[in-house]
Amino acid sequence: MAIKMSQGLKQTQSLMITPQLQQAIKLLTLTHLEMTTLISQEMVENPMLEEMDGEVESGVEEKSRDEMDVQEATADSFDGPELIEGSRDTFDWESYSDSFNSTSSSSPNMKEATSPDDMPSYENMVSKGQTLQEHLEWQLRMESLSVEELNFALDIIGNIDDDGYLEIPFEEIISRHNLERDQSLGMLGLVQHLDPVGCGAQNLEECLGVQARMLAERSPLVELIIERNLKDLEKKDYAKISKDFGVSKEKVKDAELIIMGLNPKPGRLVSADETQYVVPDIFVAEVGGEFVVQVNDEGVPRLRISNLYKSLIKNGQNDAEAKEFVQDKLRAALWLIKSIENRQKTIYKVANSIVRTQQEFFKKGPAFLKPMILKDIANEIGMHESTVSRVTTNKFMHTPIGTFELKYFFNAGIGGKNGGIDIAGESLKLKIKEMIGNEDPKRPLSDQKISELLSTKDIIVARRTVAKYREMMGVAPSSKRKK
Repeated sequence: MAIKMSQGLKQTQSLMITPQLQQAIKLLTLTHLEMTTLISQEMVENPMLEEMDGEVESGVEEKSRDEMDVQEATADSFDGPELIEGSRDTFDWESYSDSFNSTSSSSPNMKEATSPDDMPSYENMVSKGQTLQEHLEWQLRMESLSVEELNFALDIIGNIDDDGYLEIPFEEIISRHNLERDQSLGMLGLVQHLDPVGCGAQNLEECLGVQARMLAERSPLVELIIERNLKDLEKKDYAKISKDFGVSKEKVKDAELIIMGLNPKPGRLVSADETQYVVPDIFVAEVGGEFVVQVNDEGVPRLRISNLYKSLIKNGQNDAEAKEFVQDKLRAALWLIKSIENRQKTIYKVANSIVRTQQEFFKKGPAFLKPMILKDIANEIGMHESTVSRVTTNKFMHTPIGTFELKYFFNAGIGGKNGGIDIAGESLKLKIKEMIGNEDPKRPLSDQKISELLSTKDIIVARRTVAKYREMMGVAPSSKRKK
């Protein structure tokens, strides 16, 4: 077959992601704090942007003046063809300047519902937290140690993970210093006795053993069980432990209660990570028996085009470079303002749809959460699933029953394929937890038994499904729950 080159013309359509569209998509995924930070940066970088002073302007004259400013910014005399195409016709500037304020994207009755008591508390806002290593080092420097001993102990602390365990073998730390072995062990013991007790241990047995020896009333049986029979205790093999130490099963169970009071991960008592606080993007309040939505606009400045630069465009510029600079900044400013308004409206639509669908949840709690997927909301509000996904990412809703991430409300239905009723995953977790909480400790419910009990309520789920949700909640299997 001969191969030859030829030229031809054809028309095709393809999607182009412009920088403006990328910015609009990015705004949808940002949290409230991230968006306010981005707006602050844009106001620094773009001289065309300025914040409207004060609250909503009162009086006909001030309102008219703002409307005139907006009209001037998009008037034909502003070299119209070089601005954003369609910016005059597609954006409701009057609505923006009137409504985009602290209660812009809310229900008309929302003002009556919002009060200081309805808003989340900010009293717990704190500065950067102390890490586990900093906490241990602060205590260590109170001891009277030589330079060599201090450096050795600091090396131990520097190799402790967030759970409180040594990340490297203790012998490796010894090899890096010139201390005698007895001194090295002494420094390890010193670190392990700092608060929280047990940090610096190499394994679970050593960690619990240190804590057991620090108890107000030491128990030789507890220390021996930790040292020799911890695996048997995990399996609740009381008979073997009783036989090994020549004590009754009751004493073994008493020792078990003491061991259960020890902390297997002492490092977690001092958080190594800075506490992350969230600012809700949506507030939900009950008004007249119905739940209404308000988008959080607190801290989001109402932007407008700078009067100074509007006058520069209106008066015309002979300098082509200056004219191009001003027009580029104007395009960016207009697009940012429209993108912010679009973001707030989209969040409101999604949140309002969620609240409408989940009325029972807001009235009665998580047990009444309905199955719901992104496609359901996307179809209702007439948007693509990907848009809804972006809107619900890292967004939080403050409600009368708590603060929830928007993703929390999306759960595929479980149990409806085999003739049963659909139930959300979170609701199934609560039902399983309730059954386990009410079980007989001497005869705990197996996963199969829980599955059978759920089927009597028309919730048809397999045993492995019950096991999966039980493990997600951190609940041990029936063999380890038996008492």
